[in-house]
Amino acid sequence: MSVKDVVAERFKNICDERNIKINELANISGVTPSTAYSMMDAGRRDISITTIKKFCDGLEITLGEFFSAPEFDGLDQEIK
Repeated sequence: MSVKDVVAERFKNICDERNIKINELANISGVTPSTAYSMMDAGRRDISITTIKKFCDGLEITLGEFFSAPEFDGLDQEIK
């Protein structure tokens, strides 16, 4: 699984836990719904660190809290 896939899955899981839809996450984060959906679309996975930060702000979590999930610990190295 790629890092982009893990980021998208992490946001999906947080939204599921909080009963928030992806378009609601976009609205509370000040991001357009199309940006949120492009991040969640496996064919596009258009993700920037700025968008991740905005989503974290909308969810009232820090970047540290977001990335301190075990899903990120098992990722393969990007450099091969």
